[in-house]
Amino acid sequence: MERHYVTTPFGRRPMTLAMVTGQLAEAEIPTGKRVDKWKVFRDLCDARVKLGLRDRALAVLNALLSFFPETDLEEGDNLIVFPSNAQLSVRANGIAGTTLRENLGILVDSGIVSRRDSPNGKRYARKDGQGEIRDAYGFSLAPLLVRAEEFAMLAQEAAAERRHLQLLRERITILRRDVRKLVAAAIEEGAKGDWLAIEAELVTELFDLKRKKTIDELQKVADRLADLHARALNMLNSGLKNKKTAANDSEIRDHIQNSTTESSYDFEPALTTGRAQTAKPDHEPIDTPDAPTLEIKSAVAARPENPEARKTMPLSAVTKACPDIRAYGPGGDVENWRELMAAAIVVRSMLGVSPSAYEEACAVMGPENAAITLACMLERAGHIQSPGGYLRDLTRRAARGQFSVGPMVMAAARARGVVGAATSPLPS
Repeated sequence: MERHYVTTPFGRRPMTLAMVTGQLAEAEIPTGKRVDKWKVFRDLCDARVKLGLRDRALAVLNALLSFFPETDLEEGDNLIVFPSNAQLSVRANGIAGTTLRENLGILVDSGIVSRRDSPNGKRYARKDGQGEIRDAYGFSLAPLLVRAEEFAMLAQEAAAERRHLQLLRERITILRRDVRKLVAAAIEEGAKGDWLAIEAELVTELFDLKRKKTIDELQKVADRLADLHARALNMLNSGLKNKKTAANDSEIRDHIQNSTTESSYDFEPALTTGRAQTAKPDHEPIDTPDAPTLEIKSAVAARPENPEARKTMPLSAVTKACPDIRAYGPGGDVENWRELMAAAIVVRSMLGVSPSAYEEACAVMGPENAAITLACMLERAGHIQSPGGYLRDLTRRAARGQFSVGPMVMAAARARGVVGAATSPLPS
């Protein structure tokens, strides 16, 4: 074969300069070069994102490689395979003809394989008198031999990026947990500081987190969460120092006493306190900040990644049915989903719902639906004895697939007279 000869595609397929460059590179393969075809294939699988390859394209390449009888691709060998589309389809797990041709084109355009078309476009081989292949027309695997080192480097880079992404996600998870629990501890124990602002920034930062896929996007989130963690820790440390100073002063001046034994931040009543037992009606759930149940963990794992899929209704419908929430938004109004979630943080504190209960609701329902739920609860705040327990109960029902915000919003709308008279209360 004349390895230096540059051939063009059959029929209407265009010729490109990249094809010319690839064929010229094939003519300059170092003498004696040899690579394991399956090692190159594994490198391509690892680097498929960088090369823009689909899984189907890799399945077709696997089928093409299976038609080459040797394990190694070696310089000087005939590296052209010539299976028919029917044979390729069988070895590519029954892939449809249209999909097969599309993915063959992807492999050619990506420079993974190259075409060697016959005069009539058919794939076949012509042998000499000794049975050796003299001319073959089909797909050349020579680009795999030429670019083997390049594919290996791309595979290593892809592996390093995956490790970096994993470390970033782990760091974000830890920072998210630490900030949330620091805020929860500070609020529930009455530490001084603007903790609602910290909590609002945390919810805003985690908005659409699952849509952030690149290293740069996740690195920015991790940096902002680290800054938020440092601010929360400094605020908490400052409050503890002030508290210690006040305690020292009280030891020196014994006549200064504080007879108040209960914190002004009386959030969801605990199950063990007698006051909580008398204040809670029999039908009202108590908020018990236990570890998330198995059904809640399962619901979090199954939550859709696309935030748009969690928005079950227009924002305008929510604000019309629950207009009270608008007063707590930035600037005294709610014009988008971020502002609704910021308003929900304020309402959460006002209703006495603990940060852990709201965080759990966000994890199960999604931050948008959790904010909608608080907006509806605000409309009926006077009828809910334990808002925190009520929200936890709705969260558990949502984890079981027994609760959605649609009927709740409709009930609030009927109560407002937006869509006729109210005929059903909020879910109990």
